[in-house]
Amino acid sequence: MTSANITGLILGLVLGLMILLFIFRIVLSWYPQVDLNRLPFNLIAWPTEPFLIPMRKLVQPIGGVDITPIVWVGIFSLLREILLGQQGLLTMMSRYG
Repeated sequence: MTSANITGLILGLVLGLMILLFIFRIVLSWYPQVDLNRLPFNLIAWPTEPFLIPMRKLVQPIGGVDITPIVWVGIFSLLREILLGQQGLLTMMSRYG
C-alpha cells in the first residue's frame, strides 16, 4: 500500500466521520430539549462545535433555523469528492503517481 492510499483511507474515514457527526447534529437540532453537555450527545457536540462557532458569525439563521451544520455537511462532502472521489486528487495520485 502506498502512502497516497493510506492517506486517502485515513482522510476518507475522517471526512466521513465528520459528515456523519454533522448529520447527527442536524437531527439533534430538531430536539431543543436535548442537553448537548451530557453523554452521549456531547460526543457529537464537542467535535462539531469548533466548526460551527465561526460559521455562525458568517451565516445568520434563516427563519430562526441554524443552517451552519448543513453548510458544513456540504463543505466536507465537497472536500471528500475533490480529494477522494472517482477523479479526486488523491485518487489520481495513487493511480498515476
